[in-house]
Amino acid sequence: MKISNGVAMLELKVQGFVLNPTLVWDDETAVLIDAGMPGQLEQIRAAMSEAGVSFHKLKAVILTHQDLDHIGSLPEILKESTNRIEVYAHELDKPYIEGDLPLIKTDPNRISKEEWVSLPEEMRILYQNPPKVKVDKTVDDGQELPYCGGIRVIFTPGHTPGHISLYLKQSKILVAGDAMICLNGSLHGPVQRTTLDMNTALRSLEKFLDLDIESVICYHGGICNGNVKNQLQHLVRQDGNIAEKK
Repeated sequence: MKISNGVAMLELKVQGFVLNPTLVWDDETAVLIDAGMPGQLEQIRAAMSEAGVSFHKLKAVILTHQDLDHIGSLPEILKESTNRIEVYAHELDKPYIEGDLPLIKTDPNRISKEEWVSLPEEMRILYQNPPKVKVDKTVDDGQELPYCGGIRVIFTPGHTPGHISLYLKQSKILVAGDAMICLNGSLHGPVQRTTLDMNTALRSLEKFLDLDIESVICYHGGICNGNVKNQLQHLVRQDGNIAEKK
């Protein structure tokens, strides 16, 4: 789904869910933000083609964090591409993405026996053999990546230690990763069940208030572009009160 000139929200279907990576491009370069689940390379290629962007234009992939459904098809993308693709992520999630440490939320050693038995076999295999890639460059809070009019890094920990969100300066779009979700066009805070440090995650939302945001792309729930500034202010006040009580 094309959002504006040079920005598209991809829609990747998996087991009844839709994941929403973001594609950003200009005349020279395409940048993918997050990479779906393993095995979704052809969906990504088809979605890029639908947006009018050749797969071979891809020069960078930015991972918002370490989770399985975000690293996903990146090893396949790197293997398939004829270009040198730079991989970006935050330093705190780097060792998990590179496989030096097991992914926190899908580490078999952290999962109860009952939950493990209830998982489908294909998921158990994925948990035991998660995708891993080399992170070429780590990013810091406030850093601006020199792609497509400028992509500003916003460090938004809580969902994972090294979670980042990204602000597309040219289009005034916030790519929230899993810092927020969109439900029926409305913004909501991070999902508690999958967030490692809810208190920190809620406080991270305050960083969005200083940005001139016209639309938000959430990895889960897609695009939210209705009265975004007021929604963010309300969400921060509401979740700030929750954080104070924790």
